[in-house]
Amino acid sequence: MGEVLSQNEIDNLLAALSSGELDVDQMQDSGDKQVKNYDFKRPTKFSKEHLRTLEIIYEHYGRLLSTNLPVYLRKNVQVSVASSETVIFSEFSNALSNPLILGIVNFQPLGGTILVELAANLGFSMIDRMLGGQGDPLEKSREFSEIEMTIIEKMMVVCMQLMREPWKNVVDINPVMERIETNSQFAQVIAPNDMIALVTLNMKIGEVEGFMNVCLPFFTLENVMDKLNTKYWYANMQEQNEEDFEEYIEALIRRVDVPVKAVLGRSQVSVSDFVNLQVGDIIRLDTDINNDLSVYVGNIKKFTALPGSNKDKYAVRVTSVIREGE
Repeated sequence: MGEVLSQNEIDNLLAALSSGELDVDQMQDSGDKQVKNYDFKRPTKFSKEHLRTLEIIYEHYGRLLSTNLPVYLRKNVQVSVASSETVIFSEFSNALSNPLILGIVNFQPLGGTILVELAANLGFSMIDRMLGGQGDPLEKSREFSEIEMTIIEKMMVVCMQLMREPWKNVVDINPVMERIETNSQFAQVIAPNDMIALVTLNMKIGEVEGFMNVCLPFFTLENVMDKLNTKYWYANMQEQNEEDFEEYIEALIRRVDVPVKAVLGRSQVSVSDFVNLQVGDIIRLDTDINNDLSVYVGNIKKFTALPGSNKDKYAVRVTSVIREGE
């Protein structure tokens, strides 16, 4: 494909032709093949299609972070893809500053690791929120303490687990956080001249803004490079029908622990009587022995039941279900 001229270059060329400064015969193609220099130090291993697919994957990942992180931080979180590019690892590592939060992630079942860098100001903001603060970063950067690193590790593990769903259309991954480094000198897990795809996410926690960089080495993604195209990615998107979706929601609900309590009755006693209670004392309740008990799920009355026992354990037998609105 030939070189594309800008509008100014076209205008200058037409002006030169009109004035006679440029001869049309001189512009005839000589037939020589255009030769483009190839930099063997920086081979092009990621195409634009690969980078576009990675952007789609991490746009989905950003939406998951924006939805799930506020549960832990109790603050609005906005994440978007800022850029994607291909560089050699030495360029990425030389741009790192200390202290930093650099997660080294085993990208199972793919053979290799990826790196996730989180800006230090975002890390301190997360720590401040987790400890009950307003989420303000430090005015002057410093090293992270052991307690702070424990909190950061928990948040980074949450972020890594959210990466599974966006990659599902390409490969089922199980990312495992191997370790977190705060000094870039101890994170040389990739050869300096290896090519990487660098996806930069812009993250905003409240008023604190910073970047999260995802470093994806070529040798880690080599086995799935043919799947990193939008055609394959969209072809493998499987929409769940309503029945499957209902079964999925039901399966999630079945695993939720909810408190259930049966109330025998209520009574009022003085503080002195309460602190002096002994084994064998009798407390008079406001219910009759033949009355049904009230069974609560959480703080909502859902059943009535009769008291009894089952295999030497106290139990109740449900006699009626209280519907919503009753």
